[in-house]
Amino acid sequence: MATVNTVLGTLDTAELGFTLMHEHVMVAASGIYSDYPALIGADAVARGVSRLKQAKDGGVDTLVDATTHDLGRNAPLLATVAQQAEVNVIVCTGWWLDVPRFMRGVSADQMARLFIRDVEEGFGDTGIKAGILKSAADSDGVTPELEVMARAAARAQLQTGLPLMIHSFPTGQVGRRQIAILKEEGVDLSRVKIDHSNDTTDVEYLSWILDQGCYLGLDRYPGGYVSSTARTNTLKALMDAGYTDRLCPSHDAIALHVIPEKPDGTMPTEEELTRRNPHGFLYMKNVVFPQLRDMGVSDETLDVLFVDNPRRFFEGG
Repeated sequence: MATVNTVLGTLDTAELGFTLMHEHVMVAASGIYSDYPALIGADAVARGVSRLKQAKDGGVDTLVDATTHDLGRNAPLLATVAQQAEVNVIVCTGWWLDVPRFMRGVSADQMARLFIRDVEEGFGDTGIKAGILKSAADSDGVTPELEVMARAAARAQLQTGLPLMIHSFPTGQVGRRQIAILKEEGVDLSRVKIDHSNDTTDVEYLSWILDQGCYLGLDRYPGGYVSSTARTNTLKALMDAGYTDRLCPSHDAIALHVIPEKPDGTMPTEEELTRRNPHGFLYMKNVVFPQLRDMGVSDETLDVLFVDNPRRFFEGG
């Protein structure tokens, strides 16, 4: 029996169900929720629970929360929201893009030990354990600071056996360098998912990533760089090319975030906050599924994308 750490404890991977592989309950910055909760807006827990309950009622069983320390991860908040919404939440450890200058000079082994502690003992004194690892690089490529974090995540992956999700910048083909680093560190690429890959329509590049053995995160819906329709066309092209069993579509949606007030000092309404994506974590089911069905994709194949592939990724198959 294979298991995965969730914010509420260990879960049998057979119970993951319909899984969104790259989402966020809250994004801010380290310490914002604890020290300046007013920036997140009133009734944050209730709002977070409401959005996850909406997802649960729509058939979503599990969210992978890709929020690292530098993105404002707050494990107790995640546990509270997950428990009240009755949704499985798997949270990551690792690092995103914000490496502050006072951390420059830390070693990969030093950071790896911290990531491993998050997996084996939990975040701080919460007892809440990470269920997946993360590293990142973006339009600037793999900077020296981010290379340290990438190697740290890779070394933590080798010791813990957890899968590794990679924030990447596909229009710059940054994944080529990220994958090279992982190979140098000895990581089994079948334990790696390269995310934000539907920010490009370059099927040749995306096929190259898949041919290395990685999973592919197509997780920017409805998206901004590329239209939603173009993203779905890219997904279907990869499916037609025979890669269905390693594709993980998702949204990269955010339930809670810093809310700037208006010039007159009032706060935006809920409608303003959700105008870009009123479907929230159900955009895939409400908008993309009908498009895929019109393209001839069966419900059984949709289950492969959202049930079978996440389970295999966490199990290591």
